[in-house]
Amino acid sequence: MKTFGATTLPDEQREALHKAKRLEWISIAYTVVAVALIYAVMGSSQAMKAAWIEDMLAFLPPIAFLIAARAARHDPDHDNPYGKHRAVGAAHLAAAVALLAMGLFLVADSAMTLFTAEHPTIGTLNIFGYTVWQGWLMIGALIATGIPNVLLGRAKMKLAEPLHDKVLFADADMNKADWMTAFAAVVGVTGIGLGLWWLDSAVAILIGADIVKDGFSNLRGATGDLMDRQARTHDDKDEHPLVSEVRGVVDGLAWVAEAQVRMRDEGHVFHTEVFVVPHAEPTLELLESAQKVASSLDWKLDDLVIVPVRELPRREE
Repeated sequence: MKTFGATTLPDEQREALHKAKRLEWISIAYTVVAVALIYAVMGSSQAMKAAWIEDMLAFLPPIAFLIAARAARHDPDHDNPYGKHRAVGAAHLAAAVALLAMGLFLVADSAMTLFTAEHPTIGTLNIFGYTVWQGWLMIGALIATGIPNVLLGRAKMKLAEPLHDKVLFADADMNKADWMTAFAAVVGVTGIGLGLWWLDSAVAILIGADIVKDGFSNLRGATGDLMDRQARTHDDKDEHPLVSEVRGVVDGLAWVAEAQVRMRDEGHVFHTEVFVVPHAEPTLELLESAQKVASSLDWKLDDLVIVPVRELPRREE
């Protein structure tokens, strides 16, 4: 893909998008194997059950990313004058809900098990004439399915910033939740083997709480973008630096007395309105020059307009 809507991608972003799509297809294939493997050895362990359900939910972010990336490439038309970049926001919301739902389920189900003092048991299996504790198979399956999540999550996290893709960032969070849940399940299964029945649920609750925190953070970021708040960085930690950079560039033009920027995140790209109070009535050439100078700051400034006004719009800082 060479474009996001009407925006031509620079080489770095084009290569990053190609890698991200390949990683998501790998994630889907890996998740199919992980779900089958964990289900085969799940037994009655609470943490194993949580790990299996989380693997099922892990399908959502990669699928959401691939659908959003496909939708975002469409050019603007009469019905969609801003393009279809908002598909990324909808996908981010879906990924955030999946993450939050996973965390809440893990905490609630494990707390219920702990409260009712259910004692999970792990039996034995006869494999080629040898009696094997089933817990060893569980631990082996958890380690085998947990390690790829570490690698996939790190790779996706590196691509999320250059692409400014919050779905990819949420998916990396989901991979983190996956391997943390696998780790919790290993501890839980080991605890059952040592007679510490409560350790299984207790560790699952702690991990679930951390997943809830990440899910809530992503949900707040996704809803904020859909409500047209000022654009923020890919991890939603700070206001995006392009807001101040665009204001600084336009404010520095000789014919501009003061400027104000309104920038909203459309998905990968930003829709930006720059209100300027001129010293004198600007010519069309001055307005076009200002628009080109500001748009050249970054590829994400897909749709930037300069609006001359008598006074800046009122807003609370």
